[in-house]
Amino acid sequence: MKLMSYACGEWVAPTGRLTQVVSAVDGAPMGNVSTDGLNFAAMAQHAREVGGPALRALTFTQRADILKRLGQYLMERKDQLYALSYKTGATKGDSWIDIDGGIGTLFAYASRGKRELPNERHLIDGEVEGLSKTGSFIGLHVLTPLQGVAVHINAFNFPCWGLLEKFAPTFLAGVPIITKPATATAWLAEALVRMMIESGLLPAGSLQLIVGSTGDLFEHLTCQDVVSFTGSIDTSIKLQAHPVILRNAVRFIAERDSLNASILGPDAGPGTPEFDLYVKEVMREMTTKAGQKCTAIRRAIVPRAHADAVAEALKARLAKVVVGNPEAEGVTMGALASQAQRDDVRAKIELLKQDARVVCGDPDNFEVVGADKTAGAFLPPVLLQCDDPWAARYIHDVEPFGPVATIVPYDNLADAVRLANRGEGSLVASVFTYDPAVADELLFGAAAFHGRLVFIDRDCAKESTGHGSPLPHMIHGGPGRAGGGEEMGGLRGVKHYLQRTALQGSPARLGQLARTWIKGAPEVPAPVHPFRQAIDELVLGETLHTAERVVTLEDIEHFAHFTGDTFYAHMDEEAAAANPFFPGRVAHGYLLLSFAAGLFVEPAPGPVLANYGLDNLRFLKPVSPGDRIKVRLTVKQTKPRNADYGEVRWDVAITNHDDELVATYDLLTMNAFKAAGA
Repeated sequence: MKLMSYACGEWVAPTGRLTQVVSAVDGAPMGNVSTDGLNFAAMAQHAREVGGPALRALTFTQRADILKRLGQYLMERKDQLYALSYKTGATKGDSWIDIDGGIGTLFAYASRGKRELPNERHLIDGEVEGLSKTGSFIGLHVLTPLQGVAVHINAFNFPCWGLLEKFAPTFLAGVPIITKPATATAWLAEALVRMMIESGLLPAGSLQLIVGSTGDLFEHLTCQDVVSFTGSIDTSIKLQAHPVILRNAVRFIAERDSLNASILGPDAGPGTPEFDLYVKEVMREMTTKAGQKCTAIRRAIVPRAHADAVAEALKARLAKVVVGNPEAEGVTMGALASQAQRDDVRAKIELLKQDARVVCGDPDNFEVVGADKTAGAFLPPVLLQCDDPWAARYIHDVEPFGPVATIVPYDNLADAVRLANRGEGSLVASVFTYDPAVADELLFGAAAFHGRLVFIDRDCAKESTGHGSPLPHMIHGGPGRAGGGEEMGGLRGVKHYLQRTALQGSPARLGQLARTWIKGAPEVPAPVHPFRQAIDELVLGETLHTAERVVTLEDIEHFAHFTGDTFYAHMDEEAAAANPFFPGRVAHGYLLLSFAAGLFVEPAPGPVLANYGLDNLRFLKPVSPGDRIKVRLTVKQTKPRNADYGEVRWDVAITNHDDELVATYDLLTMNAFKAAGA
């Protein structure tokens, strides 16, 4: 079987020098790969000239909707992926992380994109900045999609999740993708991309696939392109040092070798819930995906007094692990991804043995269920224990990317922090303690070196995702072994593919560009009360100015007794006058909000369906008994939620009889669309 690349809208069969990829379980051929003859320059051009414009023509909301529908399409066909996944050495549980977890990433980004990003093609970043005395000249920042291509180079351990967790934020950002899976497990990634293309949901040119080497692709990258890499530190260094990357300032994101640590607090000795949770978690991290996780625990940092107890407890659990064919009954840990990977882990175990002794597991003498040990890429879990971690070298420098961990003793908390940080940065570190002082010291001592710190104890363990959470994450390239240690999950991952640009101009011009009304821009007189208009009839800047209302002492006292808010500033003239903020008794802030609503609300049934909340509320000037207040209500932004209704953001300003600003806030309402034919 030939594994094909997808380039310039066509599936391309491998030619020339073919490389055979085989099953990690039995060595059976899974396909041949090659990129000889692929036109990488044409692929980059196709992405920029076809995929980029098609994606940028869509809004964030539209791209999020495609991600959701793509997730649904893949979920209906995931059984086909599971059947292929077993041949990578993955158990059903391992495949769940890879396949369901990867598809879940599409749903997660779709949901957040629809909820948190605008139905626009650009994103406003931060608040408006005044740049002049009168407010006629302002500035703000806008994020727009890069006009290049994102090259994704993925690792072998998660052929589906690794591909999708990079694809989702990039697609949501509006940037086309050329994805290159690791050759060792390329058959599963190729099957996934086939499904994605066959769905018909992706705009032309938005996704291309390289099965094999990247050839001369890097020679065709520009300053508008991004390379996102997951793999070894050695390969990362070579790619990041490529002359084109350096010369053209190509953005480079790397997730690479990570000597993740898990710290057992001094309070969490044998017999405590945290001790038991710790042992269970280390064992799980050693054996899930045969230890081939970038977040797996490599160094179990424990109090010296408990090191032997941890070792014995882990040995008891690891003795129950059944290694073998993941399709065979009773098997709990499958094979590594390839024999080459198995041999690499063996070699690194030999290095670790110069610093530590093996206390469980023999790479040369173990049983395999349902498979030929010599034909597959099997290893047993191997646990080492180091007695003198400060004299050691390799346990802090070498990552065996397999079912291997080392127990590292510490003498005090400061010692634990230094040992954890000696790994020079990691994706994740975890802390098992029930002592708040221990958690506090480890936070401030270790956080700067780790992309994620997970604090696990008896209160959260049941629902926590544990040390090696399969949540979307990406590490931004920079100093440190793991690329700087800043975990870039969620919508921050989207922003990797957006350019931040400062805009300056008048409130009217920047409001027009930002698709929002900005204070200082012209107001649009409302033809009818704004609450009588459907969301698709409202115009940005449309404004209602209300009549005035006098705030009386009786109003203040009634509100105080009715709500129970009898704070002295509202009820005690002498005490209020002694307060540096008040001239005497003043109205409640929430009374002003209630009166404001009474001034601008149109009470009859209509397009306004619900009050959704308030944002950015500030009380700026006290209101005394006898003061008059009025309200300006302005349409600030609109955002559809579905075909029936959407969110309207109103800019609300409460002023007094001297036109001084009393309070300001954003009011959010859910408004219906105009009924068809109405």
